[in-house]
Amino acid sequence: MRRALSLAQHGPVTGGNPQVGCVLLDAHGEIVAEGWHRGAGTAHAEVDALAQLDDARDLTAQGLASSDPRAAGLTAVVTLEPCNHTGRTGPCAQALIDAGIARVVYAIDDPDARAGGGAERLRAAGIPVIGGVLAEEATDLLTPWLTSVRLGRPWVTVKWASTLDGRTAAADGSSQWITGTASRQRVHDQRAAHDAIAVGTGTVLSDDPSLTARGDGGELLPHQPLPVVFGETPVPATARLREHPAGLIEVGHRDLESALSALTERGVRRLYVEGGPTLASAFLRAGLVDEVLVYLAPLLLGGPRLALDDLGIGTIAEGLRLNIRSVESLGTDLLVTARPQSAPGSHAADRSTLEER
Repeated sequence: MRRALSLAQHGPVTGGNPQVGCVLLDAHGEIVAEGWHRGAGTAHAEVDALAQLDDARDLTAQGLASSDPRAAGLTAVVTLEPCNHTGRTGPCAQALIDAGIARVVYAIDDPDARAGGGAERLRAAGIPVIGGVLAEEATDLLTPWLTSVRLGRPWVTVKWASTLDGRTAAADGSSQWITGTASRQRVHDQRAAHDAIAVGTGTVLSDDPSLTARGDGGELLPHQPLPVVFGETPVPATARLREHPAGLIEVGHRDLESALSALTERGVRRLYVEGGPTLASAFLRAGLVDEVLVYLAPLLLGGPRLALDDLGIGTIAEGLRLNIRSVESLGTDLLVTARPQSAPGSHAADRSTLEER
């Protein structure tokens, strides 16, 4: 299973589908084939592994495995319950049945109501199934995707860069550059690891950002996040966002929950919120934040330009407690990764709108 989890990480984190790995074992426990899911529309991990048994068979195109004596008696070890759904490809549970797989072991159940039920289908076909193997490790790998499926909205990451005293700009409004080059490049890498990137209209009007994901040399990275602008003010016709290679979504309102639902329908599973204090605070007030990334520079500025606006918190007891997951040095800066202790969506629903500064 650990090998399967390692294989899963070769797959893309964007695109709506989960990262899944699969290994096929013989009667002696030796790996005879392995595979992973390479993205929406491609063979799922199980079919990818079965294809390695006989390269002549066009399993990838068919999405199903034909009966193959080489697969008979093998054990399939998969990081996610084999799907029971016909979409762009056929159901992996049926592919395993058709191939003659003798046993299936998986880590975690598929929470998607459309794709779940693969284990039951396998058992109905007389194939022994074992679930829950290294479930905690698989859950950790797939937490953003699992959260998105269960809550019906994207996994939301809020990022900001500030000084040690929590300021995002100097008194004159200047903010470039608070953090160093290593931190800025990490931001570009994180943009590329999300389906969409969000800012408010205030950021668009004041900074005219491009919101592209770029490499060290300024080149565009292979995956570009879809820019999403929250707020009622239209994006100017001359804004650089109008030329973004992934297109542009203008939400046109401040209702965060309805906007997230609409993004989910477009296949957005991971949203990177990079707007200013107004947008970040709105997501936090609404309890719609799953992860916080804070870049801290060894700098003091003082003044009122804080990273966050009012969160509606009156006492220490009401404060939003976070679990620190990691602290990383990036040049002279620190990157703090944290997640709220309380479950997402625990804040009052009537606070889930973007308020004017």
